[in-house]
Amino acid sequence: MKKLPILGFILVALFNFCTPNTEKLQPADAPDLIVYNAKVVLESEGQFAEAFAVKDGNFLQVGTSEEILKLKGDSTQVLDAQGKTIVPGLNDSHTHLIREGLNYTLELRWDGVTSIAEALQMLKEEAERTPEGEWIRVVGGWGEFQFKEKRLPTLEEINAAVPDKPVYIMYLYSLGYLNQKGVEVLGYDQNTKFPGGEVALKNGKPTGFLIAKPSALVLYKTLTLLPKLSKEDQLISTVYYFRELNRLGVTSAIDAGGGGQYFPDDYAVVKELAQQGKLSVRTSYYLFAVDKGKELQDVKTWTANQKLFENQDMLRPNGYMLHGAGENLTWAAADFENFLEPRPELAQGMEAELDSIVTVLAKNKWPFRIHATYDESITRFLKVLEKVDRKHPFLNRVRWIIDHAETISEENLRKIKRMGGGIAVQNRMLFQGEYFLERYGAEATKQAPPIKKMLELGIPVGLGTDGTRVSSYNPMLALYWAVSGKTWGGTQLYDESARLSRYEALKLLTIGSAWFSSEEYVKGYIKEGMYADFAVLSKDYFSIQEEEIKQLTSELTVVGGKIVFADGIFKELDPTPAPLSPAWSPVKFYGGYQNR
Repeated sequence: MKKLPILGFILVALFNFCTPNTEKLQPADAPDLIVYNAKVVLESEGQFAEAFAVKDGNFLQVGTSEEILKLKGDSTQVLDAQGKTIVPGLNDSHTHLIREGLNYTLELRWDGVTSIAEALQMLKEEAERTPEGEWIRVVGGWGEFQFKEKRLPTLEEINAAVPDKPVYIMYLYSLGYLNQKGVEVLGYDQNTKFPGGEVALKNGKPTGFLIAKPSALVLYKTLTLLPKLSKEDQLISTVYYFRELNRLGVTSAIDAGGGGQYFPDDYAVVKELAQQGKLSVRTSYYLFAVDKGKELQDVKTWTANQKLFENQDMLRPNGYMLHGAGENLTWAAADFENFLEPRPELAQGMEAELDSIVTVLAKNKWPFRIHATYDESITRFLKVLEKVDRKHPFLNRVRWIIDHAETISEENLRKIKRMGGGIAVQNRMLFQGEYFLERYGAEATKQAPPIKKMLELGIPVGLGTDGTRVSSYNPMLALYWAVSGKTWGGTQLYDESARLSRYEALKLLTIGSAWFSSEEYVKGYIKEGMYADFAVLSKDYFSIQEEEIKQLTSELTVVGGKIVFADGIFKELDPTPAPLSPAWSPVKFYGGYQNR
């Protein structure tokens, strides 16, 4: 009988040991956010989890709904994804979001518009709201083959739609349209000249057509003559543009500088928002040499006075930081991708200019990127890099990037691999594929750019948009193009061997792009320890029809564990933005990308 108490003690101990601990975690250990009942994309193709937990801005644990819900604490926010697909936050490795932020609420976006009739109606409606002294402007992001009419609008149609307010429409790096009121306001006449472009004339008077031959300077210079937003409205415009990117699943982006984008003045708005903790897209940026003849001096000034990789966002790590120089290092090396015109021949003195600039960057161990559409240009650029490296070793020590690379050869791909470079590709062929096909033929087109070969060779590859003045900023179009191999107009550019699987394309737009800001160890996967950046998609990216990919949006976008955009089943969680200004802004009436 004396043994019974001992036996009872053993049974109680065993019972306590085997029974699951159902007590909640202590507040200090519990996750801030749990998302469950989802289809969560993992590192390996075809593998998915059901749920994850977020703590202090990072993914804490990924697993089944049952496993993750056990981590819930009293203060944990718990969201039922209702079976929706969750992807890592999209990361555009080459875009121009800082510049667009300063202008977004001024612009009427034709991105996604499906007919000329609708586009012209938008012009007409916006003209009725636009006050005297302001312009109606459409600045890139559209292509003629997205319209069911499969043509460009005419000047006659534009003048008929808006006869009494100035209109400027920019098409790729190829054409600009001014209505007659716009010509009058700018004072353009037969004596108006631009280097590298032309103001088309008829009977000695401007027609309204601006033609880029071979550069887009005439288009850029005209744009700079139009009214700008006030500083206060630029702050609001940037918030709304970043929010628009969030709506499309973007949580990170790399700004490649741009024409007319001066440092530090044109970066002051986004820097202020970063310091206030109001940026909703993690932003890395490169410094673009804007003025011809001053490129070397600019690079010397930047490398002497600016610190790389210094986070300036008060609320999140790597929220806003300088990463290097480019995409324009010197105007002598600019080979614009205007496929309506022949390939530009770079000047004979290009090598000397590029050598001097890369030498400064190599000495200071600054990363850089360079715009390079054509293989002929890339061949010359690589020779300069190899020459500089012999004196000031930097290859395989500093990250450097070729941007675009539509016609790059396998020989140059192998050189880039050996030299430690990466390649940022964009969906520019979605908008210009028909022009490229007509000029260079089917054989050249089916590997333009040769993404599969880049991946086979182990070259770091990032996917992006090159938004907003050529391609649209919508990353779903980049996914669609990489997967389908088609243009907006439905032309099949690539066969099966050159197209990517849906997972491969997504990977290039997430972890692939993270390499280009040296962040591949902290973001790009839904994985324990990485930044909790993710998007809950409106439909299942992996099972919908290809054409539906173009219409995907995010119903919940989270950056560093913080909800920055919500719609659909999560709409009540959407942060309320500041009132949109100016009151007549096209964004107020149409939004941005036209998902309709």
